Amino acid sequence: MGAGKSTIGSILAHKLEMPFYDVDIALEQRCGVSVNVIFEIEQEKGFRNRETQMLIELIEKPQSVIATGGGIVVTEENIEILKNSQSMILYLKTDVKQQMYRLRKDKKRPLLQGKNRKQKLTKIASERNHLYESLATVTVKTGHQSPHKMATLILKRYFNN
Repeated sequence: MGAGKSTIGSILAHKLEMPFYDVDIALEQRCGVSVNVIFEIEQEKGFRNRETQMLIELIEKPQSVIATGGGIVVTEENIEILKNSQSMILYLKTDVKQQMYRLRKDKKRPLLQGKNRKQKLTKIASERNHLYESLATVTVKTGHQSPHKMATLILKRYFNN
């Protein structure tokens, strides 16, 4: 959450001349409602089921860049889908301090609703970071660089562009 997956993914796709897909946006388009509403009506389990189905559809598309939601790794099936995809899996690693800054005005994230955002982000990080790290082919630490600088760094380092 707040690592820049959608923004950096979109920039990378553009520079690589590939289509870009965002799992959450694709779900919203398919369902006609926001991720928040899906969470509200179907709870996290219902959302995760839909997320898995969308991941299966998107991962089958050739030569594309896909931004997954941060919680994609909480479902074992998704981990297996990603592992078996033969895709480069890029983990944009960020710390809680950066997330707090980047998400300071964001009111849409279902798992951040209510108080104690820092505590929630810290808990999520402790539950997920090891999963991201074990799944990633490439890990890039995000920091204060702009999304365009991050995308350029990734392209130079991992795509010889």
